[in-house]
This record gives sequence, structure tokens and C-alpha cells, in this order.
Amino acid sequence: MENTIRIGIYGYGNLGRGVELGVRQNPDLKLTAVFTRRDPLAVKTLTGVPVYAAADAEQFIGKIDVMILCGGSASDLPEMTPKMAKLFNVIDSFDTHARIPEHFARVDQAAFSACHTALISAGWDPGLFSLARLYMNSVLEEGKDYTFWGRGVSQGHSDAIRRIQGVKDARQYTVPVAAALESVRRGENPELTTRQKHTRECWVVAEEGADKARIEKEIKEMPNYFADYDTTVNFITEEEMKRDHAELPHGGQVIRCGSTGAENGHRHVMEFSLKLDSNPEFTASVLLACARAVARMNSRGIYGCKTMFDIPPADLSPLSPEELRKKLL
Repeated sequence: MENTIRIGIYGYGNLGRGVELGVRQNPDLKLTAVFTRRDPLAVKTLTGVPVYAAADAEQFIGKIDVMILCGGSASDLPEMTPKMAKLFNVIDSFDTHARIPEHFARVDQAAFSACHTALISAGWDPGLFSLARLYMNSVLEEGKDYTFWGRGVSQGHSDAIRRIQGVKDARQYTVPVAAALESVRRGENPELTTRQKHTRECWVVAEEGADKARIEKEIKEMPNYFADYDTTVNFITEEEMKRDHAELPHGGQVIRCGSTGAENGHRHVMEFSLKLDSNPEFTASVLLACARAVARMNSRGIYGCKTMFDIPPADLSPLSPEELRKKLL
């Protein structure tokens, strides 16, 4: 494989634009093309990279080393990732935790049959937070895990709301319950239900004449997204959405409380946290590091579907093994 890794972007929303901007910070990556399901002539990229119809992606086989799939988890990626894995090495940020096993199985079959490498569920959760949980569990065998998200905009949950009939636009904020978070940080190992850890705030622009009561009911009862949480739904105007909810911040914490030594021995709290001004731009940066790893793994004949658990850490970095040992070890 060439030293420069050729990147394609499939889907040009917030995440796709984040990937486009992020490529400029990685000298070993080059953006080849953007693919969209919209009219390519109506899409103007931030850096002038050419735009093509999604249906034309197959014409770029051999011209793109890794295709980064920037669709939503609710309905796009379950179909998009297996399909594209037959054509390219691919990465997605599928984040419906309960459906990861079935998504993995479908993508693995498609990628392996084509001698491609596919990485699913990359990003920060799942992704970096998943790695934190793995390291923490490996170090503290006895303990409990806690994950808190927000306060911030969830792209996946916002996208799920926008798929509801009658919704013109939406933002969903995940909000940790402060008392629960502080209890965990004190090492108290509380037993917390899903509902006790987070609340969800939804801000929705409804289409004119839409049944708001139905929309609110569909949101609150949506499985895997809102059904297990205390959820508030606020209907606002398009102008209010642009004025008050244009930014996409996020973040969160992975915490493990554990103990070592004799019974009732020494207690320990491990924490990995993120505070992000831009959820999509940070997620894009993770995907680009993973694109480097996918290209390297594929060049070594490692095929099929993978997760971030399967990536050698050094493959994520542009530094050589010698540089890593000198600078980071």
C-alpha cells in the first residue's frame, strides 16, 4: 500500500464534514472523494473535494483505501456497512449497543468474502470508552463499571428522532444525573438503573400540521433509545433551533470502582473522561486514526469485521515504533 492512505467519505452530514476537515491534520491521509445520496451538484464541500452520487461509489474500487461511512445507526448503517464492505475497506460509527453483535456478524461475512477489513462501532462510545472499560476491567478484576454521557448532543439519538414522520429537525441532549455521578466518584459503588443515571432532553421542530402528541409518544416509547429513560420533549420553532441549538457539544466519563488486596482492602477509582466542543469533529478524528489502522491491517492480510478491541494500539498512530517508544512510552 502507498504511504498515503486514500480516504472516501460516504454520507455528507455533520460527521462527514468533520472527517473532511480532520484529514487536513493527518499528512499521511488524503481525501479522494465524497459520496452523497443527494444531488451531487447541490452539495458544496468545505475544502473543494469532488462530490459524487452514492450509486457511483463502485467506480472507485482500487482508488480508495478506506471508505468512512457517515450514516446514522438507526437505519443507514445496518444496510450500508455490509454493502460497502464488499467493495472497500470500511469504518462505521454504529452506536446502537444492543445490536452490535448482529451488525458485526453481517459485516464480517461481507468483508471477509471480499478480503476487506471492516471496523464497526468506532468513535468515542462505542470506541474509546469501550477500550477504557476493557483496560479498567483487566486491571481491577473486582469492581463495578459506570458510564455517564453528557451533558451533550447525541448525534445518533437526534438522527433517530428526525426519522419520525412529521419531524423537521431535532436535537437530543443526554444529561447525567449529578447525584449518581458524584456517588460513583466517591467510590460508593451504588446500584443504579438506566433511568437513575441519565435523563434525555429532546428539542423538536415539527412540520406544519404534524401531530405533536403522536411524535412525543413515538419518541418516549422508542426502544434502545428513549424507552428506558425519563425523557422530556420540547417543541420549538426552526428559528429557535438555529439560535439555541446550533452547536454539537458532548462528553462523558467511564468510571470503574474496585478494590485490591485482602477482603475490605484498598479501594480504587479509575476514570477516563472527555469534554468535547464538537461531537462530530472529535468522532471524525477517532475514525481517521482508525482508518490508518484499517489500511495497515488490511495490508497484512487481516480480513473481516473488527472492533477497536482488535486494533494494535501502534496501528492508530502515524509515528513509527521507534518514535512511539521514544516519545510516548
